[in-house]
Amino acid sequence: MPESATLGGSLLILARNAIATVLDERCRVCDCSPELSRPGATFVTITRLGRLRGCIGSLEARRTLRDDIEDNARAAAFRDPRFVPLTREEYRDTEIEVSLLSSPEPLPAGSEDETRAMLRPGTDGVVFEFGRSRSTFLPQVWEELPDPVQFLAQLKHKAGLPADFWHGSVRLSRYTVRKWRERAAGQQDGAA
Repeated sequence: MPESATLGGSLLILARNAIATVLDERCRVCDCSPELSRPGATFVTITRLGRLRGCIGSLEARRTLRDDIEDNARAAAFRDPRFVPLTREEYRDTEIEVSLLSSPEPLPAGSEDETRAMLRPGTDGVVFEFGRSRSTFLPQVWEELPDPVQFLAQLKHKAGLPADFWHGSVRLSRYTVRKWRERAAGQQDGAA
């Protein structure tokens, strides 16, 4: 099995086990990848019956992949402010997707038009920062917002700013992800 598939399988099992432990559900055995002891930044996305049920993550690698994935899985299930904590009944109908982020790189752009021209739809995750306002969209969000104008407008809205906001002090960065998703019954899908 390729290292990427082994890592993805490990991340999915660890995310599911972190949630299962809180709910007193059965955990799966993890034949863990050696990469889990390295620093890494991840996002955990939980869906239930095809709808978002929680998504929390880290933009910078500040702890081991194991710690990051477990903490983000628990946060996505129980502390995403958009949702009430996940219940045992809901848990059985959930699917988990994990995203392993590359290091963010600055996206130098003096204007919003320049920024839009530099974006790679479907590839770039984007971090938007202005003052204390900060937001991000994973590359997967391009599936819902394929137009760069709408993508940036919603990213600014998520940061608590108007869709037409722009200022010379805006800071942007981009990153890519390797992602793995469970299929029905907790089976693993390949990396993208």
